[in-house]
Amino acid sequence: MTDTTTTSDTFTLGDRTVHRLGFGSMQLTGEGVWGPPKDHDEAIRVLKRAVELGVDFIDTADSYGPYVAEDLIAEALHPYAEDLVIATKAGLTRTGPGVWPPVGRPEYLRQECEMSLRRLKLETIDLFQLHRIDEKVPLEDQVGEFKKLQDEGKIRHIGLSEVSVDQLRQAQQIAEIVSVQNLYNLAKRDAEDLLDVATDEGIAFIPWFPLATGGLAKPGGKLDELAKEHDASPSQLALAWLLKRSPVMLPIPGTSSVAHLEDNMRAAALELSDDEVAELERAV
Repeated sequence: MTDTTTTSDTFTLGDRTVHRLGFGSMQLTGEGVWGPPKDHDEAIRVLKRAVELGVDFIDTADSYGPYVAEDLIAEALHPYAEDLVIATKAGLTRTGPGVWPPVGRPEYLRQECEMSLRRLKLETIDLFQLHRIDEKVPLEDQVGEFKKLQDEGKIRHIGLSEVSVDQLRQAQQIAEIVSVQNLYNLAKRDAEDLLDVATDEGIAFIPWFPLATGGLAKPGGKLDELAKEHDASPSQLALAWLLKRSPVMLPIPGTSSVAHLEDNMRAAALELSDDEVAELERAV
């Protein structure tokens, strides 16, 4: 049963409406985002529980594992609920733990789209994101291949990951871009200019590492004392700040623990005033 107290408000991503607090699958894999999870059964429980809590936007990538996260999503959730939107990515390869070489050759991007369709057991990928721009390949070839895949019905919408405003503008000359995914959290706000553009144009902004890989949630950390004042956890406070920051923000906190998942999802019920937002920004 869905716990409606953990369900956030919504955003329309292209033609798909999703709750703004989603789930990122990267932490379901092994150390260094490499190999299978330490606890396979718990990973499956996390995915199932996320959907029970109202999550209808799950972010993944072919490089998570590699391939492990996509396989886990299909194992746990297929056949999918009609309202579930799965976003995946291509453009980074893996040669070992923590190593992510970009490859943006059109034939490679097409191959990975086909393989993601197979692993996820989908006929169409709702949101297919270019994981990184490969500087060795013209951008028009990379986004252009995504546009061909879209025209063929293999993907519904196109997104970009870790881009500048200028790169977004170049990509928009080739195809419609419905989302951008950049490093962004309360402690790391270098992408403010991109967020402002996304907000003005109604483009989804998906912040990766929304909890600064757990650094914002550490006991005794900068958020800990403020969180106690709000009767919340540091994670909830950091996520509530993101949701407040912009109506196009779609945080995707990830975890391999059901308990942490449930704690994160309660951020949807936490409302911050403008004064509280300013206090958080001063503190971090």
